[in-house]
Amino acid sequence: MTEAPKLTDRTALRRNRARARRAPALVLHEMAADDLQDRLDLVNREFTAPAVVTPFPEVWEGRFPGARIVPDEEVLDLEPGAHDLVLHALAMHWADDPVGQLIQSRRALKPDGLFMGTAFGGETLTELRAALGQAEIEIAGGLSPRVAPMADIRDLGALMQRAGLALPVADSFAITATYESPIHLMHDLRAMGEANALSARLRRATARRVLMRAAELYVESYAMEDGRVPATFEFVSLTGWAPDDSQPQPLRPGSATHRLAEALNTGETPLKD
Repeated sequence: MTEAPKLTDRTALRRNRARARRAPALVLHEMAADDLQDRLDLVNREFTAPAVVTPFPEVWEGRFPGARIVPDEEVLDLEPGAHDLVLHALAMHWADDPVGQLIQSRRALKPDGLFMGTAFGGETLTELRAALGQAEIEIAGGLSPRVAPMADIRDLGALMQRAGLALPVADSFAITATYESPIHLMHDLRAMGEANALSARLRRATARRVLMRAAELYVESYAMEDGRVPATFEFVSLTGWAPDDSQPQPLRPGSATHRLAEALNTGETPLKD
């Protein structure tokens, strides 16, 4: 059987993250952590055995004392049924098997345990992707993989159902960061460990002409009145529960005791056979 192609070069990803730690710019990871904490504050439950899946454990220092912090490897270092809370923090876009990450997280939960995650959504870096793509087509005559693919909210919601999480909910919000230039944005992405680590990437440095043309196109298409350029980051928040008999269950088809027409005080027209 042919092995499925790998999305991510894990060696390059670890190298990028190690380089980022020398002068980190982890504000997006801090925002994701803050958002997860705010959402947890709305849950009327005390969690005693949390786990956090994150590429940057330093972001979570002091947030959940006693939490098990594990890296976002393809096989998560989580024991089945050991946790009442699992958080997956802004790393799913680098996973070769996102649904596998969710299944492993669900298996690590006790019955009625809570999974919460934050992932980059499909609108993330739309401006940069468009500018780089057009520049490469103009100068090199083709496209190469440069930005990790990011799922949209509907896809991520469906993945939670496939993973067996009960009562799944997905919602999203976007922020727009501004930069002095597209080159400053690229430097910032490098400083948060988000440089290109795709397995199918070009294995040589991008030609300076491509980068300079991409910067020109970015400014031409998106520059603001003050000359700065915007960059969109979409966050998709995921919530689901490990199945348990105590949770609300959908009614069986045909189990209703009243007709919808009666509830709406309207007439009912039978369909023809």
